[in-house]
Amino acid sequence: MSIDPSIFKSYDIRGIYPTQIDEKKIAQIAKAIFVFFQKKLNKEQPTILLAYDMRLSGPQLFSSVKNALIEMGANVVDAGQLSTPSFYFAVFHYKYDAGIQVTASHNPKEWNGIKFVMSGPTGLIKIGKPTGMEDVQKLSMQDLKPTGIKGTVVQKSGILEDEVVEAKKLVDTSSLKKLKIIADPANAMGAQYIEALFKTVPSELIRMNFELDGNFPVHEPNPLKFETLVDLQKRVVEEKADLGLATDGDADRLFFIDEKGQIVPSTCITAIVARELLKKYPGELIYFDIRDILGPLKLIEEFGGKSEIVRVGHAYITEAMNKTGGIFAGESSGHMFFRANGNAEWNLPIILIILKVISDENKPLSEIIKEVKRSYELPEYNFEVTNSKEILEKLKEKYKDGKFWDIDGVSISYDDWRFNVRTSNTEPLLRLNVEGYNGDEVEKRYEELKSFIESVAKHE
Repeated sequence: MSIDPSIFKSYDIRGIYPTQIDEKKIAQIAKAIFVFFQKKLNKEQPTILLAYDMRLSGPQLFSSVKNALIEMGANVVDAGQLSTPSFYFAVFHYKYDAGIQVTASHNPKEWNGIKFVMSGPTGLIKIGKPTGMEDVQKLSMQDLKPTGIKGTVVQKSGILEDEVVEAKKLVDTSSLKKLKIIADPANAMGAQYIEALFKTVPSELIRMNFELDGNFPVHEPNPLKFETLVDLQKRVVEEKADLGLATDGDADRLFFIDEKGQIVPSTCITAIVARELLKKYPGELIYFDIRDILGPLKLIEEFGGKSEIVRVGHAYITEAMNKTGGIFAGESSGHMFFRANGNAEWNLPIILIILKVISDENKPLSEIIKEVKRSYELPEYNFEVTNSKEILEKLKEKYKDGKFWDIDGVSISYDDWRFNVRTSNTEPLLRLNVEGYNGDEVEKRYEELKSFIESVAKHE
């Protein structure tokens, strides 16, 4: 069977249904993943947690994966519909050998795919290009036959309830005040864990687009596209709410809106969480990605923590945490990771920490953001180009008087500003991020870089 090789991405498998990925193709991929798990785990019959998200093609692809795994001899744990963080939680907390999640993250409704993980000695191992994706791709091209092992399947319930209990072990919620929260999970999986959490904390939850619907009738489930947040921003102001929450399709990204209706940069959420964790766990190691580093670096240093800068991509961040053992990581795109969740994304503790800080300090979120903000950053700018490598080389030459970082594309730092330009892991784009200590300087450099890149860019 021929499978489009382009669906095997840097850290997941993702394609358009039913052309690039369908029931037969995903069954073949599931068999390949099973054989990969067998080899890596050295287990003839690994126990694999299986879940899926709200996409319209989810039930049939989930069923196809389940049947393929049973046919190959797996012990399947059927968890039904779950967000990706809840999926990670279940694999790690219940100590299953591995897990497969049928999802296409924040992509539009026509897409679907697979994220898959194994349990490792220090946390979850997300399978991507550095950890075995190419092996799975090669195996998926083979005619894999069952070996005669009899597969099993059991249903698993109570995951969300256990997840809330474990999250509250990390954060003392005894001082939480009754805050007003507006949440928009975009008819996607964040509705699940937000609903479960707010059953147990003294807040008023106002729900927007909570019905799971893979048609995404109101807007695309991608809070990185800020136009999808406009209705939530308005509602927060109209309702005089304390904050707003927005999640993406599989709910591993989380964004906050402050009480003024402003989008909170993820680096500021990273800074708040890092500050609170360092108060409780002095000297711990905190990670953040190469895009925007000035603010988190300064704040972590002020609070006596250690920091490590990593390349962009959730699988790479989990891999780094597995190697060096830090407590928490925050990514500029809204992914937040905890050692207590196998070094994978976990948004329940993030929400609880923010609620606790607002309650304990008796200040609005916008004021707390001002207190932790140490730098100025502009939204990521994307270029559709066909000569990314040439542009990166020209940037290195133009800005050769700055300090060069070779983590993920081209990063160049000066005393009061820096930039990162990198190719996207998931789309044919070149991405620009600029930050610094002076807003006017950052805006000037942002326009300068945009003009330079456009001057040397080639397009289709």
